[in-house]
Amino acid sequence: MYSPSSRSIVLIAGESCLLVAAVAISGFLRLGDEAWTLLAFDDGLLKLLLVAAVYQLCLYYNDLYDLRTIGDGRDLFVRLVQSLGTTSLVLACVYFWFPDLIIGRGVFLISTGFSLTLVVGWRLAFRWLSTRATSERLLLVGTSRATVDLARELFERRQELGVDIVGFVDPDPARLGMPVLNPGVVGTIEDIPGLVERLHVDRVVVSLSDARGRLPMDTLLTVRLDSGVTFDHLASVYEEYTGKIAVENLRPSWFIFSSGFRKTRLLGAEKRMLDLIASTVGLVLAAPIMAVVAVLVKLGSPGPILYHQRRVGLQGRQFTVHKFRTMRQDAEAATGPVWSRQNDNRINRVGRFLRRSRLDELPQLWNVLRGEMSLVGPRPERPEFVDKLTAEIRFYGQRHVVKPGLTGWAQIRYTYGASVEDTIEKLQYDLFYIKNLSLALDIVIIAETVKTVLMRRGGR
Repeated sequence: MYSPSSRSIVLIAGESCLLVAAVAISGFLRLGDEAWTLLAFDDGLLKLLLVAAVYQLCLYYNDLYDLRTIGDGRDLFVRLVQSLGTTSLVLACVYFWFPDLIIGRGVFLISTGFSLTLVVGWRLAFRWLSTRATSERLLLVGTSRATVDLARELFERRQELGVDIVGFVDPDPARLGMPVLNPGVVGTIEDIPGLVERLHVDRVVVSLSDARGRLPMDTLLTVRLDSGVTFDHLASVYEEYTGKIAVENLRPSWFIFSSGFRKTRLLGAEKRMLDLIASTVGLVLAAPIMAVVAVLVKLGSPGPILYHQRRVGLQGRQFTVHKFRTMRQDAEAATGPVWSRQNDNRINRVGRFLRRSRLDELPQLWNVLRGEMSLVGPRPERPEFVDKLTAEIRFYGQRHVVKPGLTGWAQIRYTYGASVEDTIEKLQYDLFYIKNLSLALDIVIIAETVKTVLMRRGGR
């Protein structure tokens, strides 16, 4: 079965070929025999790739490589047209400054129709093929919250992921036939062998918290060897399809024996090099912007320009984080430390703009340069909250095994959180990041962060 990442690779690669083909066909239609000369001797292939790359970059910023957004045909068409329009503007600017990159007068205009037709056709074909070629039938053992959350995720995205939930198994015979989502409870643990055969199950997903001590191992072993059906732990499947780790009823043994959670010296050196380069370049390039922001903060409300606050970092060590002040100077004088919330009346007018645009975070590049933070990692929390959350949420302390980050997996996958429930949700994303730590994942997160900032999403 394709994983969501490999499906995205197939989608992008196929689209790249089609876009290059669309421009090439347009070149032959517009230039005739001259197109051969262009391709062979005038860097024509590089010019074709430039058009395709700009178009795909615009598709990316319109969320068209997020598999959850390509189900609605009308929305797909609108986003494609918007991307094509943005591509035209970007290429117009590029061609104005670098006219030698023009592939041929009128070629791009002709290619727009071909590009739109081919991409729409490819998207529809990809959706049709993926739902059939990668269809997998899952039987979920257990009805815990994590199991239902997984089912809900797959149910909402099953057109994109090609996953079919055939039913739930519950240890309690009295619950047989009860609805859960769609479908409901189709049997008990003793019924699993028969259900696998009758419902043509490909994978049995087991919540050990629901089935611990009740699984007939000898019987299930026979089913596994006879039918070839796969048995998987709920936490592993949940991670595979949601990009987060379900902490509900999760035992430390899962972390101990699970793959991942590798922190090598080489990876540490790569991340530190990326941090040094990005923070140095970022501080230099952002210096004029920070000067303007400093003036705006000073004019916006009385008080200091920068806000200094203690946060918890690597291995629980505290450090001082620096941000542009976005609240009134006496914002917490009466309440003490509290979470920020939607429409927080402590935030001044300039502060709302700074938070929405993430400009208030720019001074944290200094924390990254000093090594107190990394460019990518779990967001650092205040000590007052960490003590409370560590006592209330299992595994919360594990997020401090890596440096906190200016941005992170939780920040691009989940909206701003201001409650214990939100913190649990973000912790699940943070644990996924720690488990799958890599420079490639960091680069993906940075790219997504740039998109989030440009689209002005999620700030408060």
